[in-house]
Amino acid sequence: MQLTKDRMNTLLIFLPSLILVGYFVYASIGWNAIVSLSDWKGLRPSYNIVGVNQYVFLSQDPLFWISLENNLLLIALFVPGSLLLGLFLAILLNAKVRAENAFRTIYLLPFALSFVITATLWAWMYNPSIGVINTLFETIGLGFLRSGWSTDSSIAMYSIILALIWQFSGYTMLVFLAGIRSIPESQVMAARVDGASSISLYRRIIIPQLKFPALAAFVVLMVFALKAFDFIFILTGGGPGYSTYVLPLMMYRETFSMTHFAYGAAIATLLFVIVMIVVVPYLYMTSRRGKE
Repeated sequence: MQLTKDRMNTLLIFLPSLILVGYFVYASIGWNAIVSLSDWKGLRPSYNIVGVNQYVFLSQDPLFWISLENNLLLIALFVPGSLLLGLFLAILLNAKVRAENAFRTIYLLPFALSFVITATLWAWMYNPSIGVINTLFETIGLGFLRSGWSTDSSIAMYSIILALIWQFSGYTMLVFLAGIRSIPESQVMAARVDGASSISLYRRIIIPQLKFPALAAFVVLMVFALKAFDFIFILTGGGPGYSTYVLPLMMYRETFSMTHFAYGAAIATLLFVIVMIVVVPYLYMTSRRGKE
């Protein structure tokens, strides 16, 4: 291939970015994988390769299985919950309600806030003594519903999932609303002329055409559910006990609190592989769609 002046200029423009991405992303991933195969423990680096010992220890660690179970629970409830609530809100906004822009802003605002801010807000709301949720139940005569929420090990993970669905529903609402508005008006009008009710219109015409927006939102939610850290760290810190421990939180504690760098790197590498299992099929489907 002849290297023309235009191609040379394009290469020179993108070369600094490629070098930075290659070093800070791909080289870091490779270095992390190498560390996971070593016996580095403590502040003094050690690159003595011991094979897959860290992964064997990981498979025998009860805390790993607790963290993985919580991650799977987060995926199973948070992802479909956010998608369904977002779709419901998008359908409501698509009904041409008054002050649509105001409602759209209100729904999207939680997603625009920092996870540290929203986690602190929910920690106050979930407070067993002065939290607004228990206070509200007491005020309206439903005091028997009072609970520890984030301090009760049996429901703490569900409390986190509820808060995260609230924060991400605005994002999924925006994705679905954009998908609905991109459907040709002629299809909607033709269905209405044929006598389709609103329920039939959404069930047979609109929702089937939202598979690609739903897939895009699904991947974003899945990746977040796998790497969720800051929200859980601020809200519960993994407690009470280990009831809200997830893999990113376990990786952070093992690496920076206990200085088990090789062990933490093994957890990070495993998380990377799981995320790639989710993302790569999506990228493949997106590229195929672009070619079509």
